[in-house]
Amino acid sequence: MGNRFTASLVALGALSAIGSTAIVTKKVEYKQGDTVLEGFLAYDDSKSGPRPGVMIIHDWNGLDGYEETRAKMLAELGYVAFAADIYGKNSRPKTQQENGQQAGKYRSDIPLFRARLQAGLDELKKQSQCDAKKTAAIGYCFGGGGVLELARSGAEVSGVVSFHGGLGSPSPAKAGEVKGKVMVVHAAQDPSVSQEQFMGYLNEMRDAKVDHQTVVYNLNVHAFTVIGGGQYNADADRRSWIAMKDFFKEIFGS
Repeated sequence: MGNRFTASLVALGALSAIGSTAIVTKKVEYKQGDTVLEGFLAYDDSKSGPRPGVMIIHDWNGLDGYEETRAKMLAELGYVAFAADIYGKNSRPKTQQENGQQAGKYRSDIPLFRARLQAGLDELKKQSQCDAKKTAAIGYCFGGGGVLELARSGAEVSGVVSFHGGLGSPSPAKAGEVKGKVMVVHAAQDPSVSQEQFMGYLNEMRDAKVDHQTVVYNLNVHAFTVIGGGQYNADADRRSWIAMKDFFKEIFGS
């Protein structure tokens, strides 16, 4: 997926100009409990001093070239980007069936899912380039639902952005527990999210008194940001990336 994604950026142009020689990337090993995880760090080495950090949570494929490219794009914008690993260094699914099994494991064990999410956030905050008081998390599909779980857990994060993620949770947010702001970008006719689930999410945010915003595109697809995928929509990808950048300016300041 990573090669298709990078190649398509040439045609898009509007999202980011990846390729700065100042962008440093490296694999980072860390742990949650006894499980070894391996994330991907990217930052602009030409900048000095701590800067806001953004954690990226992968889709159900697991951490791969897609999230790594998004991390580089965020680094180009001046952020410290860390693509976290939920499944584990030695758990990289290779088939659709394995994708479903891995994703289902964490969706059915929310405490474990939240612990993995928190471990990634903690690792991001440890990076010397990162301002630990200014962090956000974004996620795609499985990861989009993940960053909402991170927010529901009461994590110390300035904000989260869910791109075409799952919206429901067996442990919904309660008033006063969500510390950061929330943004959801969503396809109106996403076949993986029913209208009942969508309205349930809106009601949850209302009842929990969360500072949230939801951007809805009139599409009948799911993974509209995944370049090279059959559901990709260039307009929605571009618009949602711009919306995310504006959201970051709001939560971090210029």
